[in-house]
Amino acid sequence: MEIGVLALQGAFIEHRKKLESLGATVREVRLPEHLDGLDGLIIPGGESTTIGKLAVSYGLLDPLREFTRSKPTWGTCAGMIFLAKDIGGDRQPLLGVMDLTVNRNAFGRQIDSFEVNLDIAGIEGGPFPAIFIRAPVATSAGAGVDVLARLDDQSIVAARQGHLLATAFHPELSDDARIHRFFLDLAASVSTP
Repeated sequence: MEIGVLALQGAFIEHRKKLESLGATVREVRLPEHLDGLDGLIIPGGESTTIGKLAVSYGLLDPLREFTRSKPTWGTCAGMIFLAKDIGGDRQPLLGVMDLTVNRNAFGRQIDSFEVNLDIAGIEGGPFPAIFIRAPVATSAGAGVDVLARLDDQSIVAARQGHLLATAFHPELSDDARIHRFFLDLAASVSTP
């Protein structure tokens, strides 16, 4: 299996290291042809507007949409925003493939970042140390979306829609690899006939 990490901007190196520590082959994706033959893709945290604008500049927006129709794709933080169908009134390039309404930067400034132990459906072994940095939340999810985790205020911070996964936090910044393992298992199950 080979997993791509969108490497236009943001925390792509941390995802690469986490995947490689689990034995995955990883390819950094910067151009449309870099998607060829991948079994899955991670869209990292960073700045969603910048990621969207760079995807347009490099001719990646439509190839990414096509890829996400059938291949496992996971968006973390800014990646969650980039996957969402609705981010309110903000106008920026989005893939719009996941039936989520997302509130960008829901917690305020960088100084308001925090970590919380989070119970996530499908992730065994106890709470996950979720790191939130200028994070979004999903305020609603469509009928085909499984909510995997909520904060105490009921904000959605992890969700799955078939082969699509979104987390509002940064699993790549923790020492815990369980969600990366979950995504690798998802990619393996989709690529296996």
